[in-house]
Amino acid sequence: MSPAPGPGSPDAEVGEIIPAAVADLVRDADWITVFSGAGMSADSGIATFRDAQTGLWETFDPSELATPEAWERDPALVWGWYRWRAREVLSAEPNAGHRALAELGSSRTVMVVTQNVDDLHERAGSNVVSHLHGSLFAPRCADCGTPYDGPEAHPTPAEPDTEHIEPRVTPPTCPRCGGRVRPGVVWFGEALPADDWQRADQAFRAAEVVLVVGTSGIVYPAASLPERAARQGIPVIEFNPAESAVTSIATHSLRVSAAVGLPALLRAIG
Repeated sequence: MSPAPGPGSPDAEVGEIIPAAVADLVRDADWITVFSGAGMSADSGIATFRDAQTGLWETFDPSELATPEAWERDPALVWGWYRWRAREVLSAEPNAGHRALAELGSSRTVMVVTQNVDDLHERAGSNVVSHLHGSLFAPRCADCGTPYDGPEAHPTPAEPDTEHIEPRVTPPTCPRCGGRVRPGVVWFGEALPADDWQRADQAFRAAEVVLVVGTSGIVYPAASLPERAARQGIPVIEFNPAESAVTSIATHSLRVSAAVGLPALLRAIG
């Protein structure tokens, strides 16, 4: 029998973060579904949605830039804001939590369902089956829905003076119908994309364990997915530095960030 880890040892630190019951659940699971929110990317320096206001954007309410009405009122302002957000994401790197999930997926099926509109999971190497709230990098025509892959779809990473750029940028034109190209995100008042919802639903139904990482659990209908998993007896493990709406339904709730907790989980399961 191996000796117990001494105080201050790496194994002891992992044990303090990851209870043995959590490690056992994940170790024994062949199919894990990960449900990630803004906290997943916070350790990469990505501001949460309502905090995404710097420089010349600080006088704007994000909720007023993320509606169909805002698009109709001032498409150049909305397109400019989302291009700025995309540049910020491209300047960031996947954090240790993203990389840990990708490594976890090398030994079992790990399906990522995310509320985030960034591409950090993909860049870390994870299989993202569903972007429930869309993606900054999937613009489409506002009129005919055709995906747009022109040069304006992929902005360059942020420059040091990005916050001082002109906020209004004329959206590109759809080569198919001539309509305006819009950001590929879900705005307030819009339905979730049907295909992404179906894939998310399937990923949750097939899961043996659900990891909920960095989400408040208050945005519906996305928040109904872990709730349903819990009702069906699927273990739900939450990683979040603060309590959330998920905490009360979670099998285990760990007060730790993604960048700390997920690598510790990986070490705990060996």
